[in-house]
Amino acid sequence: MKPMADMNCTFDQHGDPNGDRLLLQELWDDLRSRREFLTSPYLPACFAFLIHILLCSPFLVFEALGCLWPRIHFYRISRNAEPLGLCLQRWVDCFWRIFIKYLTTILPASALYQRVRNPIFPELAPSWRVLIAEVIACLLLFDALFFIWHYSMHRVPWLYRMVHQAHHQNRITFALIAQDASPAELLSLQVLALTSAWVVGCHPLSEALFHLLNTWLAVEDHCGYDLPWALHRLLPCFGGAPFHQAHHHIYRGNYAPYFRHWDWLCGTYLRVREEAGRKHGGRTMRRRRRRKSLVSDGVCAGHACVKIYASNEAIK
Repeated sequence: MKPMADMNCTFDQHGDPNGDRLLLQELWDDLRSRREFLTSPYLPACFAFLIHILLCSPFLVFEALGCLWPRIHFYRISRNAEPLGLCLQRWVDCFWRIFIKYLTTILPASALYQRVRNPIFPELAPSWRVLIAEVIACLLLFDALFFIWHYSMHRVPWLYRMVHQAHHQNRITFALIAQDASPAELLSLQVLALTSAWVVGCHPLSEALFHLLNTWLAVEDHCGYDLPWALHRLLPCFGGAPFHQAHHHIYRGNYAPYFRHWDWLCGTYLRVREEAGRKHGGRTMRRRRRRKSLVSDGVCAGHACVKIYASNEAIK
């Protein structure tokens, strides 16, 4: 049985009389028992890479099912259906690009950071309210920092060429390209995420959940699908895949990674209807292409008739 002084200290510091952190405390105690594993210099990079691949895998399944179930194409934002072989080749090429950059840049940098940092493992886990508040604060701060950095990369020509241009080689987005960027940009995003968690001063559990959500939101923004259960449909404050796809199409505007408010406040919000992206790659665009093809065929036929008529006149 705990002494009364210890119980009062716990209550005063964390305000948790109902024991709402019981599950989190069990999870945290289990993680603290694996402290040597958690402080491994290779864990952050390996964990980030594997989580990114796992979160992208459902969208790869969507790509494969689209070849068998055409209704899935309705949720594509800005591209038509393509052969499965071409789709898989695009994913494989992107996978190897990301893997090489992680192996040559992110892994050594994160290993060095793990060796010089002094991680703190407090005895108590945060309450659910503190956990949620800290994660939201980290997301908001990261969104603001990324907006400034992203805007700068587009406004400063040498920054765009040296850092950000590699990410924009993918004009048509798919989930895996969320981390298909130059080594300098990948490192900068890691620094922004770590800085956000450090400024907020969140618990290690909150920081881990923030990094997990950060990866998922990046994948969802680049997935190329406007799904009914997407986060931006449940919470309109998020931009979602249509919001970020507009940025990849126009190369300006919609600089914030997740939320809309910074682009609204700074006048960089692209007022593109969410249906416009889908129509761009769907029925409307195909009709336009068909009409354009018919017109061009008619022009060619007309030129051919003029040439035949001119040759006949010359013979006469």
